[in-house]
Amino acid sequence: MSAPIRVLLADDQTLVRSGFRVILEQHEGLEVCAEAGDGREAVRLAEQEQPDVILMDIRMPVLDGIGATREIVAAASDAKVLVLTTFDVDEYVIDALRAGASGYLLKDVEPLELVRAVRDVVAGDRPLAPAVLDRLLATFIATPVPAPDPRLARLSEREREVLHLLGAAMSNAEMAAELYLSVPTVKTHVASILAKLDLRDRVQAAVFAHRNGLVAAEDPTR
Repeated sequence: MSAPIRVLLADDQTLVRSGFRVILEQHEGLEVCAEAGDGREAVRLAEQEQPDVILMDIRMPVLDGIGATREIVAAASDAKVLVLTTFDVDEYVIDALRAGASGYLLKDVEPLELVRAVRDVVAGDRPLAPAVLDRLLATFIATPVPAPDPRLARLSEREREVLHLLGAAMSNAEMAAELYLSVPTVKTHVASILAKLDLRDRVQAAVFAHRNGLVAAEDPTR
């Protein structure tokens, strides 16, 4: 049996942490290893406990979630920070992603979606609340490019298909099902796309796909 995914909960509300603990520990393979009531404690526990995933609130005392995320990432922690907050604010989203967060969800997420997001972020996906992704894309593609980016020529036909699905905000598992590929093969294609296009992550790849016309506004996969 593989080791459980160890999760650190960082939220200043005790009842919220308790609720997340109940949701996560109902599912096999997930374990809450520690709880933090502020960002500074989250940084300390991230180093002490070495969790796989940190569910990070934004507004917390002593040190907020963005600052805590920045320090955890700067310390070269292997933990994936998944922001989970009530604040659906563009500034917070962008700051959190720039700080190194691996995903951004809202607290109204369904329990099973939260569990899936924790598993997905460990697998290398970047879970984003649908409304958050839609607004990010709208912000970044407001100014259309006059011609396709020449870097597109670096991609194989299969990689262009994967990039199209990245633009439709599909997870690795969803892309694998859509293209009749294995998940490891999809991961390989995603890594190759990011390297060939000089992009940092899946969010940048989604923006690139939209700005270069690979995903139409009426795309049925969205």
